[in-house]
Amino acid sequence: MKPRILVARLALLGCLGALAACGDLGGAAKPPRDKPEPVVSRPAAADGEAARSYIAALGELQSGSPAAQAETFQAARVAVESAPTTLNKLRYALMLALPGHAGSDPVAARRQLSDLVARPELLLPSERALAAVLLAEVDERLVLIAESRRLQQDATGHDKDRTAGLAKRLQAEQDENARLRHALEDAQKKLDAVTQVERSITGRGNPPKP
Repeated sequence: MKPRILVARLALLGCLGALAACGDLGGAAKPPRDKPEPVVSRPAAADGEAARSYIAALGELQSGSPAAQAETFQAARVAVESAPTTLNKLRYALMLALPGHAGSDPVAARRQLSDLVARPELLLPSERALAAVLLAEVDERLVLIAESRRLQQDATGHDKDRTAGLAKRLQAEQDENARLRHALEDAQKKLDAVTQVERSITGRGNPPKP
């Protein structure tokens, strides 16, 4: 999948996750009582900002020059090594999963995203959505890469037919991504509207001191 299409899908998922969080006053899910785990203390209102932060980081990574991409990726790696917070771990995992730059590593991305998805109580709704969709994308890409390599090693008539089928699958995914790009604009408008409402409510609840 092309990096720009992937970022568009992530933006859509982040917006939808943030919209869902606005209606969830309880915040992140709590772990079972018999298995106490640390949970995120970030309020649900911060979910939209978190989603925008991840999408902005990926947009910067995909649009920069090779030197700028290397610098952005290295900064994310240093951040997660020095402060392995959930935010830093997810940002780095998303960058590993994003194709089109020298640091892209779908195998490492799958491992790290799997670890994050296995601890949903530590993630905000938009973070869970982003991690889940990237994990699915990475799994699909690894399957396609493995199959493509196998087909290249044995270019028989049967393999050519399977290659054509693979091309159809990729085209179908690209068509779906085009639909998601159109939906992204609408989702972003809804998220912006919710943000404006929250700011308006906050402003009314905190009148200026005389």
